[in-house]
Amino acid sequence: MKQARVLILILALAINATASAAENIPPTKVIESFHAVLLEVMKEAEKLTAKERYAKLEPAIITAFDLGFMIKVASGTAWRKASVEHKSLLLKAFRRISIATYAFRFNDYSGQRFETLKAREGPRQTKLVHTQIVSPPKKKAKREKVVKLTYVTKNIKGMWKIVDVLLDGGISELAVKHSEYRSTLKTKGAGALASALNKKADQLIAN
Repeated sequence: MKQARVLILILALAINATASAAENIPPTKVIESFHAVLLEVMKEAEKLTAKERYAKLEPAIITAFDLGFMIKVASGTAWRKASVEHKSLLLKAFRRISIATYAFRFNDYSGQRFETLKAREGPRQTKLVHTQIVSPPKKKAKREKVVKLTYVTKNIKGMWKIVDVLLDGGISELAVKHSEYRSTLKTKGAGALASALNKKADQLIAN
């Protein structure tokens, strides 16, 4: 019994240490870790199928993003009205479409790099991490192409998670999705939206 109590104590300390370490990971590190995996997949893209890119990106996206929080916001009031079953289906479909979209978009590499610019306090206890994707100039272009991305992060259960992405500092990914999903949710419901998102995800990773 004494050995069992000691083992339980050791396990508890290990769990607490892991949780504490997770809490201490700053938003910038969360973003940079995600970017590192994304860049690795881009560099291997030529020899990977879309499904293989999906498989490599899935753990990183699930770790970096709070997709459950995001689909609740994107669904608006329709989320509260949906059944438990439809909520589960919609969350799984949203997870699939989110990962499939990254697998589809980041399908090549031509010298791009990710840069973290700064982090600052955002509204409603969020932190904003300003980054950019820099692509080398093409044949006729003299300057590098820069795409600015601002990640909105929130401390959820002691861990910083991405809950929105702002393109060029202003276009909210969640706002766009809310606009896209609204009609289907209003007329057909969460189950129909889940089916539509799964169908689109299948198309994105078909090759």
